[in-house]
Amino acid sequence: MSEVLIVGGGIMGLWAALMAGRAGIETRLLERKNIGAGASGGLLGALMPHMPDRWNAKKQFQFDALVSLESEIARLEAETGLSAGYRRSGRIMPLGRRHLREIALGHEQDAERYWIAGDRRFHWRLGDAGFDGWLAADSAPFGIVHDTLAARVAPRNLLATLRAALVQFPHVQLEEGAEVSTIDPQRARLALADGSEVTFGHCILSAGVASFPMIDRLAERPQAPSGGAVKGQAALLRAEIDPAAPIIFTDGLYIVPHENGHVAVGSTSENQFAEPFSTDAQLDALIDRAVALAPILRDARVIERWAGLRPKATGREPMVGRHPDHQRLSVLTGGFKVSFGMAHVLAGLVIDEITGQTTIDLPQSFRCETHIAGLQ
Repeated sequence: MSEVLIVGGGIMGLWAALMAGRAGIETRLLERKNIGAGASGGLLGALMPHMPDRWNAKKQFQFDALVSLESEIARLEAETGLSAGYRRSGRIMPLGRRHLREIALGHEQDAERYWIAGDRRFHWRLGDAGFDGWLAADSAPFGIVHDTLAARVAPRNLLATLRAALVQFPHVQLEEGAEVSTIDPQRARLALADGSEVTFGHCILSAGVASFPMIDRLAERPQAPSGGAVKGQAALLRAEIDPAAPIIFTDGLYIVPHENGHVAVGSTSENQFAEPFSTDAQLDALIDRAVALAPILRDARVIERWAGLRPKATGREPMVGRHPDHQRLSVLTGGFKVSFGMAHVLAGLVIDEITGQTTIDLPQSFRCETHIAGLQ
């Protein structure tokens, strides 16, 4: 029997396995396909902060997570000798409407007040020029916002780094091609698609989109679905871009410079779709928009087109912590667009909760019990 059994080998599950390994817990991680096969194996890797206005506990939690991720990744890279493709490159946002300028000025003051971590200050500043050769001159008639908190990571590199870090723990096992069909928390066992059963001391459900139907089958009372899938499409381009260049963001479009002459463009957010893993004209339109914003990409070659399903909980926030009706089951899913920036903290909280050493104050809207209560 594994003391902790993790279902799902995406970014959440891998961080949970790492935190369990560091805590000395016997751990077994089951991934139904292969590491990176789901939404975590995408292309974008943008680590975006919330807007600094109307500050609250949730925004503070995300801010602290984004700041601490830098040292967590540095530790991982030192342990493994691999690169996760992390860089705090910042973000620029062209302002195409006059009223956005006034909003940005207010946000600048908010960031001065709230974007502080120890002796580090991150800014959100409004300017009228800069970033020539990267951002099209006519794309920002009312100025440019530049924030220094945003960062990026290469998703597949980070997954590979986490996987390599797990090798140092003989008490952590990772099994690919192990598809879970049902979980029975009362009997502390789960069934695999091949008909075999696995027992556990505690189970962490971190299977992305596949988590929601498993959660729904455990409901003791009628409830709404716990979550669903949002399709995203993205592309990877090859272009000679300075990897330190800031991310460009506007109206749902991200242009993310990576190392080795790679630039990621994305992503769509599709609630209705017929082909979950194929790309189409919606991605073509994103690429066209990216070229208009960053003309240096005009002759860039598209080297990969990607589509995948991201888990979005019905309650919108990440779904984290012990299930209120099943004390041997914890949930770690529903991160949607924020998983990469907060997964290390959320995974650490789940492991601490299992061991009875909880030290992190999780926003109430993130808690599994809050999500479940809202479904009934």
